[in-house]
Amino acid sequence: MNEIQYGKVYLVGAGPGDPDLLTVKAQRLLSECDALIYDSLIPQEFLNLVSDSCICHFVGKRRGHHSTPQLKINELLLEMAKKHSCLVRLKGGDPFLFGRGAEEGSYLTKHGVPVEVVPGVTSGIAVPAYFGIPVTHRLAGSSVTFVTGHEGIDKLRPNVNWRALAKASDGLVIYMGVHNLELIVSELIAGGLDPYTSAAVIQQGTIVGQRLIKTSLEQLSLTVRQRKYLSPSIVIIGSVVDYQVESCAPQPGAVTMPIQF
Repeated sequence: MNEIQYGKVYLVGAGPGDPDLLTVKAQRLLSECDALIYDSLIPQEFLNLVSDSCICHFVGKRRGHHSTPQLKINELLLEMAKKHSCLVRLKGGDPFLFGRGAEEGSYLTKHGVPVEVVPGVTSGIAVPAYFGIPVTHRLAGSSVTFVTGHEGIDKLRPNVNWRALAKASDGLVIYMGVHNLELIVSELIAGGLDPYTSAAVIQQGTIVGQRLIKTSLEQLSLTVRQRKYLSPSIVIIGSVVDYQVESCAPQPGAVTMPIQF
């Protein structure tokens, strides 16, 4: 019996949205691939890079919307790898940071599929930087914790221990934290974080429609609710917010809307 010959799967990070932040390697692979499986928050400009003959599948996950189960995505990747020599699995930000890229890579390699990871610019660093907010600073913080604020119902490990994180590092960068922000703030304060700690929320950080608010930790969830901030947003908590280079004027990438929210 002949063994199945699989094509190569590239787990590619699309970056935080601005087309100019797509890496050169990611751009090349998009132009060369004969199959593309992509997530939410991928601008149309990226999809325009693929050839007309490329087979494209959208499998994005968004809160409150019908989502493709992860097992189905894994199975689709395997099935597509049987038919295509170059398959790009395009994921927002970096594929190994809150993106399940490692799970998909492990599933594929277990079945004998060759896999290569192409890192992407993560929003937790890029989005604050667009507004001049450093995630570390010599005078304000030598450590930073990246953490997800969204707990999936199928997650096997315990929920984030926010009280323990309150004093675990000099700053926090929270992905997908707007929905649970009230709980997060109350737990951080209960864990001993000063209620007057500086905080910021940035919505749609590198694309058209970006917004920024800065306030204290204790006022954060109320301010976000009053200003009607929604996902995708990045939350930054820590004195690094006070060291914003305010002359930095963000230049959002002109993406074709809507992105897949």
